[in-house]
Amino acid sequence: MRMQIFSFSPFGYEGSLVTVEVDIRRGIPAVDIVGLADGAVRESRERMRAAVQNSGFEFPPERVLVSLSPADMRKEGAGFDLAIALAVLQARIGKDSLPDSSAVLVMGELELSGNVRGVRAVHAAASTAAASGIFKCIVPLANADEAREVHGMKVYGAASLEDAFSALASDEVFTEWSRSDQSAFVPEHCVETDGVLFPPVTEGFEFADVAGQSFFVRGLQIAAAGGHNLIAIGAPGCGKTMALQKFQALLPLLTVEEAQPVTRIYSIAGLMRGNEPLVRIAPFRQPHQTATIEGMCGGGVRCIPGEISLAHNGVLFLDEAAEFRSSVLQMLRVPIESGRITLARAGRSTVYPASFQLLMAANPCPCGNFGSKSKICLCSARSIETYWNKFSAPLLDRIDMRVFVDNEGIGEAAARTTTAELRVEIARAVKAQRNRQGKKNAKLLPEEIARYCPVSAFARKSLDRAALRYGFSPRGTASCVKVARTIADMADSSVIEEAHIQEAIRYRKACTGFFPENADG
Repeated sequence: MRMQIFSFSPFGYEGSLVTVEVDIRRGIPAVDIVGLADGAVRESRERMRAAVQNSGFEFPPERVLVSLSPADMRKEGAGFDLAIALAVLQARIGKDSLPDSSAVLVMGELELSGNVRGVRAVHAAASTAAASGIFKCIVPLANADEAREVHGMKVYGAASLEDAFSALASDEVFTEWSRSDQSAFVPEHCVETDGVLFPPVTEGFEFADVAGQSFFVRGLQIAAAGGHNLIAIGAPGCGKTMALQKFQALLPLLTVEEAQPVTRIYSIAGLMRGNEPLVRIAPFRQPHQTATIEGMCGGGVRCIPGEISLAHNGVLFLDEAAEFRSSVLQMLRVPIESGRITLARAGRSTVYPASFQLLMAANPCPCGNFGSKSKICLCSARSIETYWNKFSAPLLDRIDMRVFVDNEGIGEAAARTTTAELRVEIARAVKAQRNRQGKKNAKLLPEEIARYCPVSAFARKSLDRAALRYGFSPRGTASCVKVARTIADMADSSVIEEAHIQEAIRYRKACTGFFPENADG
């Protein structure tokens, strides 16, 4: 019995395993590939033939038929080269399967010399194979560590076609990283704070450089601790963009469970870095204002991920948010609520995870001087209303925290908080959330709010008064409770007290007057 060889066809988040079969029969020497192969796959006939001969093997002098099944699914890319070559050699020489396994996943692009080049979507392929009961794979040496991050997968990193063919005959060359989640891949120079790992504080990520913005920095600390959406509004030059770009330094490393889907997405997009087989640093995506809906959602022939999926379990930062197309901003509403996005192309659909934290920065008006004590705003009331109506009330209602960043007194001497100091309370809140519900406070459902957010009597009265005074919507009231839950976690309090609610209300009602009338006043 021969080893059954599988490869992988990337499409969307899921992708599909492809069975590679070869039949050699008498006839005019030729290689035929069937199974809806695209141009890159069909061209592999010549690459594969040259690689086989240059690796010291004899290419079959008969007619070779290569079948890629399922036959009704389009196969794309050069990742099938190695699988087809091994299937041809196995059919030519007659290698028997190993006694303990009859299936192997094979991916890789062949050079004419027989060397194997790296390909994308290896982590996704290994994950799909493991879910189907295939726990052995031969992949390019450059992708081997990426595949080993899939639990239970035995991997052989092949540098050449000759190496890969030799691996079919020996189970001993396949290696598996048998380790617990706690000993999983961790980027170099990470810092541990109260048992929570954070990335190193590199140049440009020190919050001590932010002067005169204590209310804003405190808001960023709370947002990082609970995963809350935040919008910062301020005049040009007030420092809102600089502080928001430092936000990534406040985010803890992803857990292994959180990192697996992120790694799969980055593998599909071809964005994996060779020295990081598992994406543990939370993504921080900052698309340009000219981004299209397809660029944000994802799409194309193969349904590649967009910015909101690349920001999964991380941050999507929209600088100068008012300059984005209105359709792009409104598109964010459903993924913010559901944490996923469905893409449909030519009769096929895929569902990408898209659970991201939204940060936005915007000027208070088209000229940027509205609300300033030292500058005159030249915008009419109508232009300011039109400016903010671009965001729409439903989108802004999903923003838990609103901060007006004042540029007055920035140069004054003030106590500055370092990134390391901010991380202490963040780590405390992160540990509480992981131990309590295993998800961020910002993602709590209504029934989970009732279970995990006990509010004292005085705090409840304060919240009810604020809801009436500022016209909070039911979602706005729930947001206040979730933000207060994060503040209580940072203070190591099991019950939400009045001080926690009052601080949450201050961040919810800030900037009232800029937003459309039905967005919490």
